[in-house]
Amino acid sequence: MPLKKLVDLSIPSSQDYLPQVDSFVEKLLKATKFPKDDLDDVAISVSEAVNNAILHGNQSDESKKVFIKVYLSKKYIRISVRDEGGGFKPERVPDPTEDENLLKASGRGLLIMQHLMDRLAFKPTSKGTEIILDKFCPEGC
Repeated sequence: MPLKKLVDLSIPSSQDYLPQVDSFVEKLLKATKFPKDDLDDVAISVSEAVNNAILHGNQSDESKKVFIKVYLSKKYIRISVRDEGGGFKPERVPDPTEDENLLKASGRGLLIMQHLMDRLAFKPTSKGTEIILDKFCPEGC
């Protein structure tokens, strides 16, 4: 099923821009046939991915950007979030469900995205790390 790119957005690496991203994603998703619960899952996951790109990927360096691309097919929506950082290995991220990590203030973003989205993939690039979030449309997009 071919993907059609709907839109691109880039923001500086500052959490001050998270409300702008949330608003941007909500407006796009309302034009689809997603049930409200699925819309919420996508919005939460994108917010987590962008926040991780800002904090962990780009180390809050505002000279670096976070790039968000939204694609749509008849069967699913894909949102790509890319930072300009040095990359990471998802398998090395501590498991937030382990006893020693339960009380930590951060570290649950990847777990949240894995549970809310239908597919999650990480792609190292020459310009940072890209996370790809897919959510299937139960009744077509």
